Amino acid sequence: MESRKIFVLDTNVLIHDPNALSHFDEHDVVLPMVVLEEMDKVKRGVDELARNVREVSRYLDDLSETSDDLSQGCALPGGGRLFFEMSSPMHGVLPDSLSNSNDNQIIAVTMVLKQKNPTRQVTLVSKDINLRIKARALGLVTEDYRSDHLVKDLEVLAQSMIQLDEQVWNAMGEDMEVSESAYGHCYQITWPDDRILPAINHFVLIPSERELALRCRNINQETRRVELHDMCSYRNERHAIWGVQARNLEQNMAMNLLMDADVDLVTLLGLAGSGKTLLALACGLHKTLEEGLYDRILVTRATVPMGHDIGYLPGTEKEKMEPWMGAITDNLAFLLDAGVQDVAASLGQHQIEIASLSFARGRTFTRTWVIVDEAQNLTPHQMKTLVTRMGEGSKLVVLGNNAQIDTPYLTAYSNGLSMVVERFSDWHWAGDVMLKASERSRLAAQATKVL
Repeated sequence: MESRKIFVLDTNVLIHDPNALSHFDEHDVVLPMVVLEEMDKVKRGVDELARNVREVSRYLDDLSETSDDLSQGCALPGGGRLFFEMSSPMHGVLPDSLSNSNDNQIIAVTMVLKQKNPTRQVTLVSKDINLRIKARALGLVTEDYRSDHLVKDLEVLAQSMIQLDEQVWNAMGEDMEVSESAYGHCYQITWPDDRILPAINHFVLIPSERELALRCRNINQETRRVELHDMCSYRNERHAIWGVQARNLEQNMAMNLLMDADVDLVTLLGLAGSGKTLLALACGLHKTLEEGLYDRILVTRATVPMGHDIGYLPGTEKEKMEPWMGAITDNLAFLLDAGVQDVAASLGQHQIEIASLSFARGRTFTRTWVIVDEAQNLTPHQMKTLVTRMGEGSKLVVLGNNAQIDTPYLTAYSNGLSMVVERFSDWHWAGDVMLKASERSRLAAQATKVL
């Protein structure tokens, strides 16, 4: 079989990744005409979907201008060629039971290409699961679009905590140097050659009668000399932040990163009820209202419904966002030890601003504690837009749970949450923590385990 393959693209591939056409190397790509028609229907608008369609259209326009004869295709950056399939074969190609839908027309184009090119592999690429199932039932080769995967191994998201056994820790102790640090002791040790070095702001769990973790503050890559520091313990009442104490080791790690003004970006991943929002809000209130390090707290999130969408909401931007910010107001009521009757007045009183992602472009957040909730539903483009809005003296706190993705076509491998953890994992002014335990209630904790 010829090594040069043919890929037929569904509309959702181009909408999801405007740069998709550059990822097929030396192979040929076919766009059925129905794909262009579908794109034409959604190109108007100000949302990300419409912007992606317009970007693809401009790219296709540039490509088509380079070809004198479109029937011979357009050259792609990887060495392949792009072809536009004008026909929409249905009769005699697909079973009569299938309707003349756009999806079925794409399947029909793929089947005809397979018949005309018996020596080449013809693959239909789509992010639509049902379309892939129908195509496979008809004997076609299908693939999900995976070039958008930003994380190849999800284990990288949990590598901010390194567990050392007693034997390894004792071996490190042979040349350990101990000195005083701000919160206790500083341990300088030589990291074993057979182990991956921790990154700055990663945590090392050491064998002890009680749960104990040290925070990595400095590394010498050449000598593999690692500097580990004791953490401040927020697990006692004396160090409680706005009345909030860390209930487990992971929450204590998170609070150490949140309370460190030198850390510009903190990412908290965890199960429902693990305390992500409460910790971010409590530390933000302390840093803003008590220490005055920030002028305000800004909260935003992706407005993706979990169930059936209730439609458009009336009012101003803040009024439209209030129903989406229940987690913030619930936690604020808990921190203030009082019911929040007037949401707008309470948020204003505590220098908290609610903002929509739609209005983030062009803004600069200076001296602002920014909380991004439900970040698992953000696309990489949306996350990039937010991170690049951060000005001097600001801190970005990203919260999310990859087990609760509600956005179509996004996965734990391709969303903005995973991207920001992976891309900033070795940056000295960033840190991330995976919160493992649900602390909301014993019922919620049990539900997390069994449901």
